[in-house]
This record gives sequence, C-alpha cells and structure tokens, in this order.
Amino acid sequence: MPRSPLADRTVVVTGAARGLGEALARALAGRRARLALLGHEGAALNALAASLPVPALALEADVTDATALRDAADEIRGRLGRPSVVVANAGIAQGGPFATSDPVEWRRVIDVNLTGSAQTARTFLPDLIETAGYFLQVASLASLGATPMMSAYCASKAGAEAFAHSLQAEVAHQGVAVGIAYPAWTATDMIRHADQFTAMHELRTHMPAPARTVHSADAVAARLVRAVERRRTAVYAPAWLRSVQVVRAALPPVVLRVSRRELPRLDSGRPLRATGPLGAGGRADRAAADPVDD
Repeated sequence: MPRSPLADRTVVVTGAARGLGEALARALAGRRARLALLGHEGAALNALAASLPVPALALEADVTDATALRDAADEIRGRLGRPSVVVANAGIAQGGPFATSDPVEWRRVIDVNLTGSAQTARTFLPDLIETAGYFLQVASLASLGATPMMSAYCASKAGAEAFAHSLQAEVAHQGVAVGIAYPAWTATDMIRHADQFTAMHELRTHMPAPARTVHSADAVAARLVRAVERRRTAVYAPAWLRSVQVVRAALPPVVLRVSRRELPRLDSGRPLRATGPLGAGGRADRAAADPVDD
C-alpha cells in the first residue's frame, strides 16, 4: 500500500469506544495515524488504545462539555501534536413516539449529536486552520430522509448535516476541508438494540431492500477513511446512497404512506413504547450525564 497522507498525522475521533468509532480508529491506525480517542467509556478507550500499533491517547470527554473538550485538546496537542483531522462521530439515539417521549432524553440526543458536533468543531478549528486540516461530520441516512419513531435522531442528524454545510463554506478559504459522511444502517450496539423493539425492527425491514440492509462497521469505516485521505466533501456508505440526494424531496410522502399503513398494525392492542437510550453507548452517555440516577 502506498504511504497514506494520514501517516504520522494526529487524528481525533469522538465516540471512539465502540461501534463505528472503534472501527474508524482501527482503520486509521492501519494508515499509521497518531490517534486521540475521545468518549465516555474509559476502560474501553484504554483497551482500544493499547491494542493499536500506533501512538494512541485515550481521553474521557463529553462532547457537550466545552471545558472537558478544551482540556482534552490541550493534552492532545502536548502529547501527539496539533490535529490534522477531526472526526465528529459521537452520537446517541432513542426511539419511540414523540408524543410520549421523555423530553430530557429527547433533548439529550440533540445536544450530543448536533451541539456536541459543533462544540467539537469549535474546539479543534484553530488546529485545523493551523494544519490546513480536515473535519469529517458523521451524519446518517437519517439526514437524507426522516422516519417515524426516531424524531430526535433524525432532527439531530439533519441539523448536523446543515451545520457541516455551513462550516464547509465558512472555512474553505482558510484551507480547511469539511466532509459529511452518510452511513446507512451499521452493525453497532445501537442498531442491534433498536432491532429488539418490534416497531423499530418492522419499520427498518419495511424499507426498500437496499435501504434496510445492515452493513459491517469495518466496511463503513474503510470507506470513510478513504474519504478522509482524499478530503472528500461527502462520502456515502454504501456508495449507492449518493443517488438518494437526487430524490430526497420525494421521500417524505413515501415514508408517510408506509407509516399510515404499518403503524396502526404495530400499535394494535398495545401502545408503542419508548426505547430509552439505545445500545451500550447510549447507556454510558446517560450514566455520564446523570450519574446520580445511575
């Protein structure tokens, strides 16, 4: 393999303890990048850092905590050097009807996925300007077309996409590139937990065949890392998702039609229930955000 442009560069990955973040860290390590791994789960982060064949720094930090992010950034600069790449991957989800959703949990999804991504960019933007670096915002298939039962997640990911587009236009003249990643369903704890809820599983499996497929985290990470190397403005995983951009305006009527048919059947005899925070990452975020209750 030719030498990667990421070799000996400092790369920050948020939400790195598991799932897509962990897969990204391993793929980036294969490019010989120096890695700063941020997240809630200190033990998992430390184990991941120790397993990588490159210099790796594990730091516990909440992306919604500006002070914690600034402290992490100072430590990264001191121990690994200024970041050239920042991947805003940290994200959580909860599902269920909006009307009966817990307002605190609903808002927390927005805070982590949207505000946390923006706070990550704000913290590391001086480094990226100095290094003419690259910021990758991990959005989602949900940025392209919203679905019922996932209102907070869809709103947060659509917002993250819009934020990244705005930032892209603001910093291009400063030599900073901004990319947006659109992964489809990825085999993570979050998705496996969501599939345990009948309504969530049924809504996913009633999507068109290509859209309902769950892809391995390693395959998605490999595609995203290639995009980082090329400083792409957009990356779709799988590649066919790019075609959805052309027809995304037509998606809401289709989703509405399917939902009108399927939700009454799923709701028959038993109200649809909230999922709470999905996956081990969601539970770790709740524990960190409200340690008294957990």
